[in-house]
Amino acid sequence: MTAPLTPPQPPHRPSADQQSPDQQSPEYQSPHPAWQASPHAAAGAGGSVGYQEDGPGMKTEVREAAVIALAMAVGGVLLGVLWWWLAPEVPLVSDSSAVYLKDTEGEQAIGVDGTFILLALGFGLVSALVVFVLRRRGGIPIVVALTVGGVLGSLLAWRLGIWLGPTQDVAAHAREVGRGVTFAAPLELGAKGALLAWSLAALVGHLGLTALFGPRDPEPDAYAQGPYGAPPA
Repeated sequence: MTAPLTPPQPPHRPSADQQSPDQQSPEYQSPHPAWQASPHAAAGAGGSVGYQEDGPGMKTEVREAAVIALAMAVGGVLLGVLWWWLAPEVPLVSDSSAVYLKDTEGEQAIGVDGTFILLALGFGLVSALVVFVLRRRGGIPIVVALTVGGVLGSLLAWRLGIWLGPTQDVAAHAREVGRGVTFAAPLELGAKGALLAWSLAALVGHLGLTALFGPRDPEPDAYAQGPYGAPPA
């Protein structure tokens, strides 16, 4: 007696719930598309595509800062001429043995320093306004340019004013004019801190203009985005 023949069973196929994502229908999509690396990110990781720290933006800012500093340094020529022209003269007199101040209680020497400081402050405010109009953003390169340019311009103005003013050889000048004749003292800057007035005025002025009229970054809306930067479902 033979056992009954059983029909062959079809191969077992896993159900849709048991299938892996690779075995499902072509319409299947990963529930986390953000996990998939974009080609730009992959290229950047590989080193073929990416941004350098000193990209074109930083190079442009450094180039602009160099131009600003150079322009301010050249502007020191005008500051020196104005200082020499507007500064009061300090009168001296000689008695053939020594040179004295003609007016011992005069404030001409203070006026010389004050003229330089006022002119430098004005140049600083004008520099800040011009830089802000041409470039309405701040940044470290602009701060460095205003500082360095102001100092260089002040140094050039100081030396140019002295060169344009009366001679530095007071004894020779006294012998030349003769005894008892009043002559002007050399143009000097007693307060060397005045050399920083241009830079300080430029920095404060530019900072104020940027804070009042500069562009502002848009504030992110906390309710417009989900916890991970994606819009809420």
